[in-house]
Amino acid sequence: MTNIDQLSIDTIRVLAADMVQAANSGHPGAPMGCAPMAHVLFTQFINANPKNSDWFNRDRFVLSNGHACALQYVLLHLLGYKVTMDDLKNFRQLNSVTPGHPEKTHTDGVEVTTGPLGQGISNAVGMAIAERHLAATFNRPEFPVVDSTVYAIAGDGCLQEGVASEACSLAGHLELGNLVVLYDSNGIQIDGSTKLGFTEDVLKRYEAYGWHTLEVADGDNDLPALTRAIAEAKAEKTRPSIIKVTTTIGYGAAKAGTAGVHGAPLGAESLAAVKSEFGFDAKQSFTVPEDVYKYYAQRAAAGAEKEREWRELLARYAEAHPDLHADLQRRLAGQLPEGWEKALPRYTPADKPLATRKLSETALSALAAHIPELMGGSADLTGSNLTRWKDAVDFQPEPTGLGNYAGRYLRFGVREHGMAAISNGMAVFGGVIPFASTFLNFISYAAGASRLSALSQLRVLYIMTHDSIGLGEDGPTHQPIETMAMLRATPNYLNFRPADGNEVSAAYMAALQHTDRPSVLSLTRQNLPQLDGSSIEGALKGAYDLKTYGAGAKPDLIIAGTGSETSIAVDAAQLLASQHKLTVKVVSMPCLELFSAQPDAYRHAVLTPGVPSISVEALSTFGWHKYVHCPIGIDTFGASGPYLQLYEMFGLTPEAIAKKALKVIEYYKNIPVPTLALQF
Repeated sequence: MTNIDQLSIDTIRVLAADMVQAANSGHPGAPMGCAPMAHVLFTQFINANPKNSDWFNRDRFVLSNGHACALQYVLLHLLGYKVTMDDLKNFRQLNSVTPGHPEKTHTDGVEVTTGPLGQGISNAVGMAIAERHLAATFNRPEFPVVDSTVYAIAGDGCLQEGVASEACSLAGHLELGNLVVLYDSNGIQIDGSTKLGFTEDVLKRYEAYGWHTLEVADGDNDLPALTRAIAEAKAEKTRPSIIKVTTTIGYGAAKAGTAGVHGAPLGAESLAAVKSEFGFDAKQSFTVPEDVYKYYAQRAAAGAEKEREWRELLARYAEAHPDLHADLQRRLAGQLPEGWEKALPRYTPADKPLATRKLSETALSALAAHIPELMGGSADLTGSNLTRWKDAVDFQPEPTGLGNYAGRYLRFGVREHGMAAISNGMAVFGGVIPFASTFLNFISYAAGASRLSALSQLRVLYIMTHDSIGLGEDGPTHQPIETMAMLRATPNYLNFRPADGNEVSAAYMAALQHTDRPSVLSLTRQNLPQLDGSSIEGALKGAYDLKTYGAGAKPDLIIAGTGSETSIAVDAAQLLASQHKLTVKVVSMPCLELFSAQPDAYRHAVLTPGVPSISVEALSTFGWHKYVHCPIGIDTFGASGPYLQLYEMFGLTPEAIAKKALKVIEYYKNIPVPTLALQF
């Protein structure tokens, strides 16, 4: 270890401790323990340009144990990213670029939002998948225009989380040799020693996954061993690598090696002692020796030179392979192919009834032919989700004979949570648009990661089928009731329950056009008619007038429906018009989020003030009182049986709805009808 290496490592340790002390909040232990491995990684291996943090062919770094973010912020500052010393001093303060856990949307140089343990390492798997796919798609002899490595640091907590096990198992199967994980094995978690509940041999587990395993016994001091291990991991091309690095949490502090240094400031006395031990002035805070700045500036300059060399390569590539270059540039600019919307089918009432999952298959197949970056798969439900187009090639290692890395269809296996986290990593890498599919009820398995899709502003398409009691005999274990309410309560989501083919096409159109939010397409198992009055244009507004039944100038009632219940709402309206001489407007509401974003005038034109309204949805009524006066739905768990019998059992038939509608109309004859969905 050279003097500058030791000085740099100690600077990182002290700065991280200063940050936590100033904020009186945070986690100093992991940054202090991980400083040596992070220093070696960033000064010897990671190729990136701090002056252009979006350079596409950079190596990616993921801090999976996001509570250690003081470490990452210090490194970004030293390298010259847009993280100033004042930003370090404002750690964990409101509106700072150094929040309490790394956030992709806040901080220059942060690749993914981490904090919930296990998510980051799983994102790294997705990033590695995207890199291998793009390399297989665009690289040509003498033109390795996509050629980067994904590095991650993860702790004991990350490797205890099930999502990490799901993702890492798949990574081993896929032979992702472009993924290197440094496992910070410090033997401590919040409750105390990992001996309390985590005594497995992690490396043997990862070896069983198909990973290349390495170990550094003294991660506190042995920089040559760290360098050799990372170099060996990077050289391994057919397996992902994990390096177990044994460290001391809070190295140098009075409580080093204990849970006491995990999630609380060191305290003034202990921090002063640390500074003295490492040769710093105990009375000064937030200091960086000039030699450390110069050392890291050299690495930053080397990264800028790597980008310059790559751009020269890219210019030659453009001459040799102009079509490939144009497609790569289009993808990296976030632009969809010209005219892609025309691929989406349109329907009329003359077209035959089909399940919306089948209509989704048609739309997805058409889009896959026009949008080559569309890439994804199913959690072992391909034949039910109908997400694999006819000429799709699986993303698999070519030696398996199952596909190749240029393939765009992923076999996620029964790994819903891992699937969602991997999709986030693919989305953040760029150049691909991921989709993930399972039954709607099982997005609950993936909620930890799908929530981060929204928080991170990532375009991930969740194609969820079997979306209600309409799935029938599989029963309440598989029938979502509360699921859509949970999704609708999640900020920055688009949730679609399309009622027919036009609305399915609209759902895909909106999902692809909104680049900064995930979408859920909730699709039926049972066949539905193509509705009179449905349109892509109307559905893109979230809700629209489908059709009015009856002869009155003003409706007596509005019935709002979503998904499979919209056609039932139509039947109920026809019954009320024919048997009770009422005028009933049917509103289709495939996406409440898009509707809520419309101007007041439009929303009140659809949900007419002064007119009683009901909604019909075979899910929880939670949240519907914002839009209608009487929501009709299911607020118990479902049941096992043929789906038509279930609809009758739960009162979701035209006759039952009409009966309740009459009571609503009668009730509001005597009192004013309140105006809903107001926004002030």
